Amino acid sequence: MHWQLEKVELMKILVTGGCGFIGANFIKYYLATHAQDTVINLDALTYAGNLENLSLVQDDPRYTFVKADIGDAPTVNRLLESHAPDAVVNFAAESHVDRSVTDPEIFVRTNVLGTHVLLEAALRHKIGRFLQVSTDEVYGSLGATGLFSEATPLAPNSPYSASKTAADMFVRAYSHTFELPTLITRCSNNYGPYQFPEKLIPLFILNAHGDKALPLYGDGLNVRDWLYVEDHCSAIDTVLHKGTPGEVYNVGGNCERTNRQITETILKILGKPDSLIQYVTDRPGHDRRYAIDNTKIRKELGWEPQHTFETAIEKTVHWYLENTDWLQRVLSEEYRDYYEKQYGGR
Repeated sequence: MHWQLEKVELMKILVTGGCGFIGANFIKYYLATHAQDTVINLDALTYAGNLENLSLVQDDPRYTFVKADIGDAPTVNRLLESHAPDAVVNFAAESHVDRSVTDPEIFVRTNVLGTHVLLEAALRHKIGRFLQVSTDEVYGSLGATGLFSEATPLAPNSPYSASKTAADMFVRAYSHTFELPTLITRCSNNYGPYQFPEKLIPLFILNAHGDKALPLYGDGLNVRDWLYVEDHCSAIDTVLHKGTPGEVYNVGGNCERTNRQITETILKILGKPDSLIQYVTDRPGHDRRYAIDNTKIRKELGWEPQHTFETAIEKTVHWYLENTDWLQRVLSEEYRDYYEKQYGGR
């Protein structure tokens, strides 16, 4: 009972969570690089999902939007039956670590149970490929040296990373037990246009531009590997078309920076003083360092990141400065209340 993604001239893919940061960038990238293919976007439009992120493609006849939750099994099955996609790419997830600390349950519902619904539907409708977009956070925390490889044991330390780990294990199980052709990508920290301003880079760009304090956790020396979102999109596209079913591919930008370095870079680009940095109490279970070994995807599939951090962070800062109207529209009252709860008393 093993089926594969057939080589078709006109490929149809279902993207879940396509109105979020990475999903929206992927849809625009995919439509721009696959002129004959079509995309169905399923998104529940939670706080981080924004239809405006896809305004440039909303009238494209190759693009269809469906408002639904991945946890809604009847709707998901009807969608797969009516559209008959060749592949599913699952971005849909609650993704902010801080929110997972204050409300873990929604992460279990969306990231674990929602993924299971998609897997069951993909199995029932014999989808050619199921690509799970995961995170390097499933590996836990590194010491001062070393890199995460695909063979690194999974050791999640936050409710968010635990939910993504559980989802990955379900994807693995459906590949092994039911021979569903699955793929998993695990990426490092993304940055770029349309990222919801609760994440470090857009939040600090917004605050610094307005001469507001930049709340930096702990000593600011936590290390992340940073990946420009367009490079991540090209990696997912590469794995979708060239990856071996059942395999995991790490996607990293070869760009380790401390949170302090990221903060200082943003301040320098904006011509703002370091005095805007405000150290706040570290979040519980804050992993010290992540770093990705992307040898496998480079050597086996020929993917390479195309952007340097120096050029991409400048592009990112200028995008947010040029899209202040977009920023103000996404900064809802709910987000302002959340921000005050997270940082206001520190």
